[in-house]
Amino acid sequence: MRPAAPVLLFDLDGTLIDSAPDLAGAANDLRAEHGLAPLPHAALRPMVGAGARGMVGVAFGVLPGDERFADLRDAFLARYAERLLRSTQVFAAVLPVLDALDAAGLRWGIVTNKAMRFTAPLVAGLGLAQRAAVVIAGDTTPHAKPHPAPLLEAARRISVAPEACAYIGDDHRDILAGQAAGMATLAAGWGYLGQGEPVHAWGADRVLSSPGELLHWLELA
Repeated sequence: MRPAAPVLLFDLDGTLIDSAPDLAGAANDLRAEHGLAPLPHAALRPMVGAGARGMVGVAFGVLPGDERFADLRDAFLARYAERLLRSTQVFAAVLPVLDALDAAGLRWGIVTNKAMRFTAPLVAGLGLAQRAAVVIAGDTTPHAKPHPAPLLEAARRISVAPEACAYIGDDHRDILAGQAAGMATLAAGWGYLGQGEPVHAWGADRVLSSPGELLHWLELA
C-alpha cells in the first residue's frame, strides 16, 4: 500500500536520528554513580527505542513495577538531559532523503514517544524543526504509541486524512500504531529494532534496509 504523494511521518530515535550514543552514555553515567562498570554500546543500543524504560531495564535489570524503577528512571532522564546533543546526529544516510523529499514538495513530520521537553530541543538543535510539517511527542496526546492517537493527531494538525500518510519507524509498536491509524507502514531496518520479534515479522507494508530505499518506494529514485 502506497498513498499517492503521501505525507511521510517519521519516528525520531533510531529512524531519523542516532541518539544511542547519548542515551547509552546517560545509562553508563548512572551506572558509574552506582559503582558499576560501563556496559558496551552494543548491549545498550537495541533498547534505545524503548526510552528510559529500556535503558533502565538493560542497565540495572529493573522494570516498571519494581520499587526502584521510578527513582532510577528519573535519575537516568536527568543524566540524559545533561548530554542531549553531545553526540546525537541525524543519520548521515537520512539527510539526502529529507533533501529529496523537500525538493519533491512532499511534506514530512515527526511522531515520537519521547517527551516534548527532550524532543523540542533535539529537533531544533539538529535543524529539523524548521523543516518538519508537524512534531508530535510522547506527551502531546493522552496516549503514546502503539496507540494510534499520536499519528492521528499529526494528520489532524496538517489537515490530511490518515490514509494519505505513511509512517516509518524502527520499533514494532511503530508499525502497530501506523496500522491502527490506517496508514501505510514502513519499518526502518537501519534502526535499533529492539529485542522482540525480528523486523520482517512485524507485518509492515515494507521493510527498508536503508533510508534511500524510501525514495524507491516513493518512486523518486
